Amino acid sequence: MGEPFSVAPAILATSVPLLSLGLCEARLQSDARYPWIVLIPRRPGARELEHLGPADRARLMEETVAAGQAVRAAAAALGRPVEKLNVGALGNVTPQLHVHVVGRRVDDPAWPGPVWGLGEALPYPPAQLAAAVETAVEALKGLALKAGA
Repeated sequence: MGEPFSVAPAILATSVPLLSLGLCEARLQSDARYPWIVLIPRRPGARELEHLGPADRARLMEETVAAGQAVRAAAAALGRPVEKLNVGALGNVTPQLHVHVVGRRVDDPAWPGPVWGLGEALPYPPAQLAAAVETAVEALKGLALKAGA
C-alpha cells in the first residue's frame, strides 16, 4: 500500500496551516519579513517534480499561481504590497517536494538576493498572523471555487 502522506517535520516547525487544496497542503511560512506560502503535494515519497505525473504537475502549477495571488492578498492586507513573486522548489535541506511562493519587495531584508539562509525568521505578531492567515485562506478558497476545485 505504501507510506502515508505526511508533511516533513521541518516544514511543520516553520509554518502554519492554511488549507488543503486539490493537490497540496498550503502553509504560511512563519516569517513576517516576507509573505510566503509553501505548497506540499500530498504524494508520499515525492522529492522531485519528476515524481509527479503530468496531471499532478499541471495541478501544482495552477496551485502555485493561486498561492501567488494569496501571497499578494495577504501582503496587501498587511500594508506591504508585493512587487515581485519568487517561486522555488529547492529541497536541499528538506527533501520532501515542496514549492515556496515568496512575495518580495525592494525594501525587504534580502533584496535582491534569495531569502534562504539570511538572518533569523521574524515571528508574526499575533494580530498580523491572524490577518495574514485569514486573508490567504479566503483568497485560496475564492480561487479554488473559481477553478471548480
